[in-house]
Amino acid sequence: MKRTLYDLTREDWNALFPIELSEHNTKWKDIFEEEKQRILLHIDNSYFNRIEHFGSTSIPNIKAKNYVDLFIEIPKEFLFDKELIKQFEKLGYSFFEVPAREDIAAYMSFAKGYNFEVKKEQIFHIHMCPKDNVMCDQLKFRDYLIENPDRAKEYEKLKIELASKYRNDRGAYVLGKTNFVKETLSLYKN
Repeated sequence: MKRTLYDLTREDWNALFPIELSEHNTKWKDIFEEEKQRILLHIDNSYFNRIEHFGSTSIPNIKAKNYVDLFIEIPKEFLFDKELIKQFEKLGYSFFEVPAREDIAAYMSFAKGYNFEVKKEQIFHIHMCPKDNVMCDQLKFRDYLIENPDRAKEYEKLKIELASKYRNDRGAYVLGKTNFVKETLSLYKN
């Protein structure tokens, strides 16, 4: 029986897909655009308010994991819509519900491109939620770093340190960035 992403434990994820940063690739923007067009071509567009490139691959001149992140804002009534989830699964995405925590309401996440063979594929992550979800702040974070290259370089330095320290601990890597993100968002609001 073929293994799927749903079969993986946290330890499996950390061992199979360690944190590895790459030099900024100017093609990431094109890869995002191609995937966005593929989604718009194959999925009913009435589900979407907007689709944007975010995450470190959307920030020029900094290292990033070679994952292209898409942020998809949807009307609230489509959150956890079974038909919408099915349409993304037909495009090869695996669906994950991100549970509510602290100040973040539950939202939908999709992943594609992970495999257990030697063959490398482009990895995509989709974060999907209504506009009132605090995840939307990630677009403000992206915009601030694009407009403030020195702050972006500070973020890159932190990511390099965390990737070195937590190569096989995805959770600790993500948590290690939390304060920097919060500080940057407070600068954005000022």
